[in-house]
Amino acid sequence: MTGRNVVVTGAFGILGSAIARAFAGRGAHVALLDLAQNVPPSLQADFGPGHLLLGGVDLGDVESTRKAMLAAAMRFGGIDVLVNVAGGFQWQTLLDGTVETWDQLYRMNLRTAVVSCKVALPMLIERGRGRIVNIGAGAAAARAGAGMGAYTASKAGVQRLTESLAEELKDRGITVNAILPGTIDTPRNRADMPEADFSRWVAPTAIAEVGVFLASDAAQAVTGAAIPVFGRG
Repeated sequence: MTGRNVVVTGAFGILGSAIARAFAGRGAHVALLDLAQNVPPSLQADFGPGHLLLGGVDLGDVESTRKAMLAAAMRFGGIDVLVNVAGGFQWQTLLDGTVETWDQLYRMNLRTAVVSCKVALPMLIERGRGRIVNIGAGAAAARAGAGMGAYTASKAGVQRLTESLAEELKDRGITVNAILPGTIDTPRNRADMPEADFSRWVAPTAIAEVGVFLASDAAQAVTGAAIPVFGRG
């Protein structure tokens, strides 16, 4: 990854920051984009002037995303890798919930990936090669449980986007793949499921390693794949 220019969306969160650190640790220049306005102090400490930390980026808005991507391209001299992590989760049954929840999760999980890919594509094509890695969800590849409809529908859209875009770009030197995590070991998930066996969940760092592989030259023949990363779950 030495010298590669990487953009990670949703990069201030647990998974996004783990992915950003994995790339930076291998010599990449990393742009960390997030909707949150304030950069966490831990990221400010870990990422020096060779990287770019941008808060307040509405990744569902084309112009906001375009400005952020252009800032990254201008800082680094181009973009080689895009990792779409931005997203969210809400458990809600259709009977007791609202239709607005479906719109919200669509915007958070699918629209952010669509907009980011759309904006970054000319920059990736200009480099003559590129890598796009989308974060889907293992739950979206299986039978959806009660209360999971809005979330899994939006994440299933990420997988379909990945497949379609891989076909669109297969002759342009750009690969597009998705990672489908199982339950991720995060403080929020531990708080929500205190009786679970956390050792069976997948660590953010393990997902990050798969992302780095998919962005590497070793994965140049892999495109349109949806890779389950479940830990022992």
